[in-house]
Amino acid sequence: MAIVVVVFVGAATAWVVAAGVGPAIFHAHMARAGAVSPEVTVHAERAFRTASALSLALALAAATLTSVVVSIFLTRRITLSLSPVIAAARRVARRDYTARVPPVGMGAEFDELADAFNSMATDLGRIEATRTQMLGDLAHEMRTPIATLGAYLQAIAEGVEHADPPTLGMLRDQVGRLLRLSEDVALVTTVDEGRLTMRRTPTAITKIVTDAAAQAATRCAERGIDLDVRMAPITSGVMVDADADRLGQVLTNLLDNAVRHTLSGGAVRVMVDRVGARVRIVVADDGQGIPSEHLAHVFDRFYRVDSARDRAHGGSGVGLSIARAITEAHGGTITVHSDGPGRGAAFTIMLPVAASVRG
Repeated sequence: MAIVVVVFVGAATAWVVAAGVGPAIFHAHMARAGAVSPEVTVHAERAFRTASALSLALALAAATLTSVVVSIFLTRRITLSLSPVIAAARRVARRDYTARVPPVGMGAEFDELADAFNSMATDLGRIEATRTQMLGDLAHEMRTPIATLGAYLQAIAEGVEHADPPTLGMLRDQVGRLLRLSEDVALVTTVDEGRLTMRRTPTAITKIVTDAAAQAATRCAERGIDLDVRMAPITSGVMVDADADRLGQVLTNLLDNAVRHTLSGGAVRVMVDRVGARVRIVVADDGQGIPSEHLAHVFDRFYRVDSARDRAHGGSGVGLSIARAITEAHGGTITVHSDGPGRGAAFTIMLPVAASVRG
């Protein structure tokens, strides 16, 4: 209907312009012709107006009819082309994220619409799958400590167990595990929603690494693991524009992960050097290692190479995901390499050097 209205408005405009301009131009030409009697001039002008009105009316009627027919054809074609999009949108609204729109064939804009819709459906499906998996994993993670707490509390209430220091310590550990899990999940949610706050200031990279290594030293000593920290002389005085607490959390997560997967008598190494305008931090161990098929997923939330072993050691499964999110928020990258099971693993962080000290 909108197209038809436009056609009629155009026809009316053409009629008004032709009726107003044509006779005046014709009269001026007749006047310049000279030796023509007034009666002939009047007759000629009347004939011109009649012929012009008739021909213009027929032309506009034909053009209007043709435009309406073409408009109806195009409208039906567009409607038929959009029908798959509408049907797919309704399927997505019903949470069927497998819906896809075939190529429309109505030009680049419609093809871009189909591609954008398919990308949106793919992303929604991935997000929904991740959400479902996360909720399932979270429920599984909480089940063990909650069941342990419930069993011991019931045993204490029935007099089977006593609230002695070892029992209270075990209960405290389970509560701590739940607390760490809730904090990690809250942080992951904050990252996913783009609400991760950063208080970035120029900070010496050596201080961040030294503080993180100092926190890990006690645990390494308790497990009989050698902690070796090496900083290249070129990194002395190198500054990074970073939130020291957040970046320290990344290194703490990597060190905790390395210690958790290294047996007594093994070693954890931290190496820091500079590569051009970036600083490189490597956290490596000679422990359990990572099979090649798992390397692409180690930064996924709740992903574990060895679920049973990690749960026994209290890992929440989101530490590496948090490490990647914080590193990328600093404009850096984090990668992992392992030669296979039993051959250790190495995590490499690349961070840009603060602009004031580049050169």
